[in-house]
This record gives sequence, structure tokens and C-alpha cells, in this order.
Amino acid sequence: MPDKNSPEYTPRLSLLSKIIKPLAEKQIKECELRYLKDMSAWEQQKLEIDEQNAELEKLHQEELKEWENKVQEWEQRKSEFLEKQRLFNENIQAFLARYHEGDAPSIVEYCKLVLKNSVLPACIKKDFEIEYIPETKILIVEYMLPTPDDLPKIKEVKYVHSNNELKEIYYSVSFLEKLYDATIYRLLLRIIHELFEADTAKVIDAISLNGWVDYINKATGKNELACIASIQVKKEEFEEIDLRNVDPKACFKNLKGVGSSKLAGITPIQPILQISKSDRRFIQSYDVTNELDASTNLAAIDWEDFEHLIRELFEKEFSANGGEVKVTQASRDGGVDAIAFDPDPIRGGKIVIQAKRYTNVVGVAAVRDLYGTVVNEGATKGILVTTSDYGPGAYEFAKNKPLTLLNGSHLLYLLEKHGHKARIDLQEAKLLNKNKT
Repeated sequence: MPDKNSPEYTPRLSLLSKIIKPLAEKQIKECELRYLKDMSAWEQQKLEIDEQNAELEKLHQEELKEWENKVQEWEQRKSEFLEKQRLFNENIQAFLARYHEGDAPSIVEYCKLVLKNSVLPACIKKDFEIEYIPETKILIVEYMLPTPDDLPKIKEVKYVHSNNELKEIYYSVSFLEKLYDATIYRLLLRIIHELFEADTAKVIDAISLNGWVDYINKATGKNELACIASIQVKKEEFEEIDLRNVDPKACFKNLKGVGSSKLAGITPIQPILQISKSDRRFIQSYDVTNELDASTNLAAIDWEDFEHLIRELFEKEFSANGGEVKVTQASRDGGVDAIAFDPDPIRGGKIVIQAKRYTNVVGVAAVRDLYGTVVNEGATKGILVTTSDYGPGAYEFAKNKPLTLLNGSHLLYLLEKHGHKARIDLQEAKLLNKNKT
């Protein structure tokens, strides 16, 4: 801001100016005009600077708000992460406690984790099924083995300078057969070793291991499933072996393992002990679809009929691959409604199915219960079917878990797929239920 008292705005009156008054007034006027001009320029500059500062302040406040939002968002994510971590750790501790207490489903799940985390060549898919028999403390493992065609056949690749080509050199057939046998015997012994070694709670007294191969029968050209190696060994007997120095095949045979002389020949054998699909909860089922037509409201049919309907539909789904579905004793939404056994070596296994003939939205609690049942049953997957739909929490919980949620629309599609028609009217079902009460 210009200083009015500064020398540049103060007239320097000479003796002549002091004598001649108009001359003095002219000099004073010139100084005042210069001051006013500089003052105006300063005010304009100040105005521009104030506007710039206001714009910068606005931008600063916006950035500050954005930063505060990000901090708040980060704090929220941190809180959610810590809560998930706490719940995860609690679940792990509870799971380990059940395992040490000898809970059969927890032992099965624990052993599955052991085998899933095993570091193996890419040709071994780590596809298996496990069952634990508490009465005998025997762990039964059905393991899908690689086929001879899954092993690498190329010995080396040479560059042929004369043809400017790469030439592949293959292993001989006899070498590949020996390689396959050695690989399988090593794999079987390793599976047993890892399971026994991980059994810190000492709940496994013996392991029964069956090695299965899904292969193309050269004689028929058809896909077949064959058990080519089977062994049952006690822990105390296996722990006496020094695996670093054994011949895998000789060790396997010495443990009374059963297998053909050449595993590469894929000669089926009878397993020593297999996973049983028997379950005392299973009851005689009956068909429901024959009683359905386009006027049938699925949300209003008898709850027991609904469970048998779901069994019938999934039996049609799985029967194409040789699977079977069995209904459990009437539960009225109290647990497992049906169990499917899918023999497919990749996606198959034991599948828990629950039917919910609901007229309201299915909440996350039902999905949590299904997941707990899947774990307790030692199943590979859980399917929940309802006549209504699921809430956001239910879908969120099911993410990244072996769970499938089928709503009313999916159910009607499944019915139509197998040649049946029906409808779902939740409001009508609610009114009927209200009139009954």
C-alpha cells in the first residue's frame, strides 16, 4: 500500500514555488494525482491477489475435505479389516480346538488344508475326497492321480542349423512308464507322510489311501475312472520308515500296498477301503413334479413336498453324470434337506442341498448355517434353494465360498429346463399362511 507521507508523494517546493502560489498548487496536485494513481494500481493488484488467494483457499479446502474423506475411508477399511482379522483368527482358533478335540468334520477339513497346501508339480491337480472314521481313527483318502499322458514327454529340444528348425526329442515309452510308476509311488508316500506329520493332535491312527485315474480306455475309447493303487498303513508303522533312503515302489509294496506291476498300464484294482456314501439320515423319497402344473404356487406347497421337489430336480441334474441325490429325514428347515454325490473327479464330491420354502427375503444367517453345515459334513459344496430371494448380506457372505444361492427365478428355470411348469406368488402364499393361522 502506497504511503502518502513518503517523499515521492510530498512536493518539493522551491523558493520560487513558495512565492508563486499557483506553481506550488500545481506541484501539490501532481503529487496527489501520482498518489491516487499508485493507490488505484495497488488496490487493483490487491483485488487480484485476494481473488487468487480465495481461489487457492477454496481449492485447499476441497483438497483438505477430500483428504479427510480418504482418511475416514481408510480408517473404516482399517476397522473392517481388523474386525475380519479378529473373526478369522477366532474361527481358526475354534477350528483348531475342534480338531484337537477329535471332531470328525474338523479333522477332515484340517487334512484337506494340508493336502491343498502341498507343493506339487503342475500335472498333479490336488483333487481328492477325505473321510474320517472316529471309531477306528482311520482317515480315508480318495486321490485323483495324473494319467501317463499328463507327464512331460519331451526330453530336449535341439536347434537344427541346416534346416533352421527346432527338433523335439522324446523320451522312450519304457522310460515314461518307469517315470510314471516312480512318480505315483512317490506321490502316494508323500501324501501319507504329510498327513501323518501334520497330525499334531494325534487323532489319526491309520490312513487308507486310494489312487484314482480318470482316463480314456484305449480298448473302448470311452472315459473311465479306475483305482490303480491302494494302501492302508498305521502311523506307528509308517514312522519307522526313513523315506530319504527308500525305493518308493519297494516301500509301497512292503507296506502291503496294492497295485499292478506296471501302474502305467492303468489296470483297475479293488480299493482296500473306500469312502462310504451310506447315511442313516436318508429316507425314502417320492416324486413331486408329476403333481405340478402352471397353476401350482411353489411358495404355498407343503414344506416336505418342497424338499422332495428339490431332491427330484437335482437328481435330474446330477443323474446325467452318474450322480445321485438322497433326501434326509424331515427337518422343517432344521439342517440338511438332501445330499448329492457327484462322481465327477473335478467338480464332484459330496454336495449339501438345503431347501427354504420362504415368502420373505432369506437373510445372511441361513447362508452362514449352510456354510457351517458344509464344513461339518465335510462336503465340497453347498446349495441353498428358496422360493423368494436373498438379501445383500447373504450374497456378500457367499462370495469366495463353495456356496451357490438359487432364488425363485432360478428354481422356475430349473423346473422348465426339465419339462415342468409352476409359478411363485409370495403374496398369495403369505395370505394363505395367514388364513391358516
